[in-house]
Amino acid sequence: MATAERPARVAPVLVFACGNPSRGDDALGPAFVDRVAALFADAVGAGELELLTDFQLQAEHALDLVGREAVVFVDASVSCAAPFAWVPVQPSREVGYTTHVMSPAAVLATYVLVEGSDPPPAHVLAIRGERFELGEPLSAAAAGHLEAAVRHFGDWLAVTALRPRRGR
Repeated sequence: MATAERPARVAPVLVFACGNPSRGDDALGPAFVDRVAALFADAVGAGELELLTDFQLQAEHALDLVGREAVVFVDASVSCAAPFAWVPVQPSREVGYTTHVMSPAAVLATYVLVEGSDPPPAHVLAIRGERFELGEPLSAAAAGHLEAAVRHFGDWLAVTALRPRRGR
């Protein structure tokens, strides 16, 4: 348990997935977290990897990035090429009238405003989805794209994010 004197250690790697499990391929983000949780249970249990899901990103999620060494935002996409896109993301303020729906770049920009420092390195993992109707299951195509994305993430995690670090 964390105390005022000694805060709990924050997992260095955060996966933040967005999506609605009730809307067909929009479930790709939460399904990704489920697969990663099963495959990398040791890393989660050791406090090296944290997995979060929500229906959408909001300004408050900038606080989830504090103390991280790497962040991966995962979501379904209709515009990326199949099976997925893996793209570095930088802070970028969006002009809009609401913070109800935010991009990963806007969350990073909010982090900069709140923390007064650069955010952790971040990537967007956009997984190609095909069908997003309410009540539909994950499509067969999206399920294949999900598996390819999980394999890519696992390779990145092993080589880049979970490599031994000094001071640990």
